[in-house]
Amino acid sequence: MPYLFFLLAIFSFGLFSEKMYQRKDPLISSVHTKVKGVAEVSIGNKTRVLDIADYTLPSQGNSFFVITNFLTTEGQTQGICPEYPTNKTCCSSDQDCQKGKIDPLSKGVQTGKYTCKHRKTCEVSAWCPIEAKRETPRPALLASAENFTVLIKNSIHFPRHNYSTRNILPGMDMYCTFHKKHKPDCPIFRLGDILQETGANFSSVAIHGGIVGIEIHWDCDLDPWFHSCSPKYSFHRLDDKMTKKALYAKYYKEEGIEKRTLIKAFAIRFDILVFGTGGKFDIIQLIMYIGSSLSYFGVATVLIDFLIQMYTKNCCGSWFYPCCKICEPCSVNEYYYQKKYETIVEPKSSVKYISFVDEPNIRMVEQESLNRSLQHMEGKEIPRPQRDFIDLVKLFPPPHPDTSPSPTHPEEMQLLREKPSPPSPDRPEWCCCGLCRPSQLPESSKYLEELCCRKEGGPCITTSALFGELVLSRAALRFILLYQEPLLEMDAATLNNRLRRCAYERYIDWRFGSEIMDNLAILPSCCRWKIREHFPKQDGMYTGFRSSKRHIWKGRASIRSSDDSPV
Repeated sequence: MPYLFFLLAIFSFGLFSEKMYQRKDPLISSVHTKVKGVAEVSIGNKTRVLDIADYTLPSQGNSFFVITNFLTTEGQTQGICPEYPTNKTCCSSDQDCQKGKIDPLSKGVQTGKYTCKHRKTCEVSAWCPIEAKRETPRPALLASAENFTVLIKNSIHFPRHNYSTRNILPGMDMYCTFHKKHKPDCPIFRLGDILQETGANFSSVAIHGGIVGIEIHWDCDLDPWFHSCSPKYSFHRLDDKMTKKALYAKYYKEEGIEKRTLIKAFAIRFDILVFGTGGKFDIIQLIMYIGSSLSYFGVATVLIDFLIQMYTKNCCGSWFYPCCKICEPCSVNEYYYQKKYETIVEPKSSVKYISFVDEPNIRMVEQESLNRSLQHMEGKEIPRPQRDFIDLVKLFPPPHPDTSPSPTHPEEMQLLREKPSPPSPDRPEWCCCGLCRPSQLPESSKYLEELCCRKEGGPCITTSALFGELVLSRAALRFILLYQEPLLEMDAATLNNRLRRCAYERYIDWRFGSEIMDNLAILPSCCRWKIREHFPKQDGMYTGFRSSKRHIWKGRASIRSSDDSPV
């Protein structure tokens, strides 16, 4: 239940806070600006009063320029005059001047003559006198421009919602000045306040100019019950704080001679950026948000299960079906869960390991479905894993006085009988040692037990003295069981079952020697029945050796068989 409340809280937050039930529409806008202000400027011995026509440049898109500093070269006329001396324009003779040469850094076209009156430079045909290189005035000539104001008129339109508005509404006070807290809707801005909002100082920016962004953000809710659509203003500095300058000239005629005043201006450019969206309720958007939220949080399945359970819970004998005797909706419920959950049987591994006493290697058999005995299947031979004989002594009881014959007697190393064992009466045709028996398993599984200890004819491994000592020794098996579980209680009814399982494990550990193969190793039929003879089951019915449980014993993994399930 807390999980559902948490999901509901997230869903509600996104629905109402982000207005996910609305259809969003981007705006289109137009901007018009008007700068006002008068400045008195002293240039040399002259004092001038500059108005809007003097300190503003033509607008470019949603931008306007305010000149804050400048250098002038007055009274220029077309003629011939010496180039202004610099490191690249100085020369010493006419040979250094090439007629008709145009240098990108020069102010005119060279005439081919050299002048040495005041400047050792080439003569050029240009607007004379040539503009001189001078330092930018400090402080800026129009430092008082920070008190200028700009009126911004912004009209917007949302095409999909067919809604238009503007930032200047009827009845608005047009004698206000924008203030972030007291007058946030006022469309009249003081230039000094704009620079202050960006964290810059107007006096320092005015020297060389800069670029400032005025952002107008419209976040409009166009639903009639929560209608709101007003602009929010913010300001950012956009330039890299390098010198921003522009050259332009004012032309005039004096006594019939065309003259001009060259002006190198430093200005602050104001870019007006308008963006925003308008949202209005839309049933399709609401359905899409609900569906995506249910899918994202995985609530759709939970909700469907809940509805089906509520639908089928009261279906029989309820007000919903008061007369029905056979509950139809319950069958729907059963069909739904059959389609929702699929029973998957864990695939059985097709890899089996077998070992023949007359072969040095282990065989790995792979077959999708066993339809013939393992005895006749050819598998891939793999080397027998190396054993750690240091830990091997821990598998057996403490040593007892050795009463075996002397090592000089050859019969001690004679592990198998010289002749094959006499065959049993019910010996199957695939048996090579004469002591195998038919399987008691069903027809589909009996092939797993059709395996002899030998690949070719010869004595059975169960006739080996080692088989008796390693696999059938009751004392060794009891020691191993108690080593695993010191407080194991073994009564007469379950003792043989535990010893039989332990004997199976000892044979696998002896002949295969790898815990990787433990779960897939197959015991020969003769060995299996020899172990059963020594540790028989009371009812005489065996289900076959199948691994069902692994447990750790001294770093080795071994298998509990399901031939005799733990009691």
